[in-house]
Amino acid sequence: MPRIALYTFGVLKAPLTDATPLTRAFYEIGAAVYREISRRPGYLAHAEPADGERGELFGADWGAWGDFAVPAWYDKGRTAESTALAATLSLWTGLRPAFDAVYTGLHRQALGRRHDWFERSGHPNHVLWWVSDGVTPTWRDGVSGLEHLRDHGPSPRAFTFSRAFAPDKTPVVVSRG
Repeated sequence: MPRIALYTFGVLKAPLTDATPLTRAFYEIGAAVYREISRRPGYLAHAEPADGERGELFGADWGAWGDFAVPAWYDKGRTAESTALAATLSLWTGLRPAFDAVYTGLHRQALGRRHDWFERSGHPNHVLWWVSDGVTPTWRDGVSGLEHLRDHGPSPRAFTFSRAFAPDKTPVVVSRG
């Protein structure tokens, strides 16, 4: 049965290592959000460095999730000290569970503060696509989907929650409630 992959990407206003209260607030809520999301119905997995190292994104071993990649428009640092981005890659049993996890609970609260932490880029900040059972999506898949979404708009290959598609490529509505 197909599963849904979700890639999110945002350019932060400050590097991840910035010690300001704002950056600390982002980290604190981020850790709590991951704990909450990992307990959500329909959650299967998310990309984590194989060695557990959280400071390196570009140099980490991501195992089956592939080499870490970012969209072409990201033009900030790539070292542990200069990286100014937040990206996630996760796998879900379906659209509804992923939607509910994003738009409820702590993640919903964090979304309310996204403009405190993230630059407004005009680029899409998330993309979804269907993957076959047993397939682990890669960072490169996520970047490719996000760039395709930016260049061509939502399609069965790369879509958003507001303009989603079923595994059979027919449009579907994912609504709140």
